[in-house]
Amino acid sequence: MPDHVVRYGAMRFLGVFSAPESQQFARGARVVARTDRGLEVGEVLWEATAALVEGLGLSKGGALLRVMTADDERELSHIRQRERDHFQVALRCIRQVGLAMRLVAVEHLFGGERIVFYYVADGRVDFRELVRLLASELQTRIEMRQIGVRDEAKLLADYGDCGKAVCCKSHLVEMPPVSMKMAKLQKATLDPTKISGRCGRLKCCLRFEHETYERLQQELPPIGARVQIEDGSVRVVGHEVLAGRIVVEDDQRVRKLLPAAEAAPPETAEPREVRG
Repeated sequence: MPDHVVRYGAMRFLGVFSAPESQQFARGARVVARTDRGLEVGEVLWEATAALVEGLGLSKGGALLRVMTADDERELSHIRQRERDHFQVALRCIRQVGLAMRLVAVEHLFGGERIVFYYVADGRVDFRELVRLLASELQTRIEMRQIGVRDEAKLLADYGDCGKAVCCKSHLVEMPPVSMKMAKLQKATLDPTKISGRCGRLKCCLRFEHETYERLQQELPPIGARVQIEDGSVRVVGHEVLAGRIVVEDDQRVRKLLPAAEAAPPETAEPREVRG
């Protein structure tokens, strides 16, 4: 049987999982799998072709055991209820030891090997006493994992402004770096409330089209260059990248918007930066 790409865990990890010879696993199937953390529930996404594994940079995740049964589904429902109870226990213990941390989510592994507590804090937290309390109360292995605001959104957020599931929860494997330069190049509004995602940081989707914008911008005469048009020599002062148009200014400071194809190749000129 071919290997499969499976999404699993509260943090929606992706891994390549081997399948037993005797069982078929369809795309979208909910499965029980063994990972390096223990028994977990996952979802089969695709067959793990060599090109896909290399393109996504995936590593071995573990082994598929079976498609989830009705009994498995009932057990998972009970686990989700226990997670809510564990959350309240953890809140009480955090208050008891007086730690400056904010609990975000609880993940109880399907096989019961451990319970993972995700939290946000400004700095490092000495949670050794907290772990002892939780282990005593819950009688299982405790793992504390500090996360950032992007990971918090990955755990808690649902839909973005676009009306679709947030990217970090639906398909992103890693959080890409996003900069204000990308927003400026795409002529996006610079209003922080409109270009920020559920995590409060710049939206990941600004990254998706950045390479296309950069490639198209390279095909336009640089800002500051002088080009020849039908009316004479003018200076390029702006770009409309996706439309393939440029804003030019003549010596009387009259501006015009025209297709880049109507301008002759730029003359040698000292480019200048135009601030948005």
